[in-house]
Amino acid sequence: MTARTGLVLDKLFARHDTAPGHPERPERCLALVEYLEREGLADKCRTVAPERAVLADVACVHTPQYLERLKRACAEGEPYIDTPDSSICKESFEIALYAAGSAMRCVDLVMAGEIENAFALVRPPGHHAEAGCSMGFCLLNNIALCAQRLLARWGLTRVLIVDFDVHHGNGTQHLFEADPRVLFFSMHGHPNSFYPGTGYEHERGLEAGSGTTINCPMLPGFGDDEYRRAFYEVLIPAAESFQPEFVLVSAGFDAHQDDWISRIALDDSSYEWLSRGIVSLAQRWARGRVVSLLEGGYNLDALCRCAAIHLRELLAAQSAA
Repeated sequence: MTARTGLVLDKLFARHDTAPGHPERPERCLALVEYLEREGLADKCRTVAPERAVLADVACVHTPQYLERLKRACAEGEPYIDTPDSSICKESFEIALYAAGSAMRCVDLVMAGEIENAFALVRPPGHHAEAGCSMGFCLLNNIALCAQRLLARWGLTRVLIVDFDVHHGNGTQHLFEADPRVLFFSMHGHPNSFYPGTGYEHERGLEAGSGTTINCPMLPGFGDDEYRRAFYEVLIPAAESFQPEFVLVSAGFDAHQDDWISRIALDDSSYEWLSRGIVSLAQRWARGRVVSLLEGGYNLDALCRCAAIHLRELLAAQSAA
């Protein structure tokens, strides 16, 4: 059977070299490549080769001033951009363009019917990046670029973004909080206790987008039960009302109990039902169209296991179709 799950998995993304000791380190990419190849999962997917975005592709989300600052800072060998969290090297601008371009390529392949879903294991991650600045390890907002591509190039009018990274996707929310065509749903650590201090329940969107931002903040120590309630009692009814045409996923695995950056207690089985639920949601309303992008996850063992779990659920969708 022809593979219907696309996979971006390439050592190219290890060339974004962050500072020594930085959590978002090249080893994340290298460990994922080794693990998914060893488990035989990569061979079951359609390989999607990294593709570089052109500036016009990313300027629909990011300001020209920021893109020029980022390009210059990398070229001049600056250690970071905007905040010390956002470490860069000389190659970081190019690798960020490849991360964004590869993610958008997955969207195009799904929309063209060549694959059913995809997982882009790219770095640097993106959901903290704002229109005009970097934040929290993120340089370009890959998930926002995918959503904008679906709206502008493919003419969709209902795009769902599910973000289960332990940190709130502030950049994604701010870019679409006034746009009723994008439903942004996030489960994350409570802003009183977790970076970046946004994502309160009362943040519901602005103007025409009022009601299309949904935040479910989780207190330290919360785990599977609280996430299940948020997913089934909040997201599913919202999706039923919205009826998305496409599902994008900010797939961060740093809410795992073994991740040192987290104080949330999910385990491997949590990512199994969560991934299966997202796939089922997409099959019901979005013709199975899902593209997931890697965000956080800093314990390499937990990251590899849970990314594999997520990929297996994407692969299972094609056999169930």
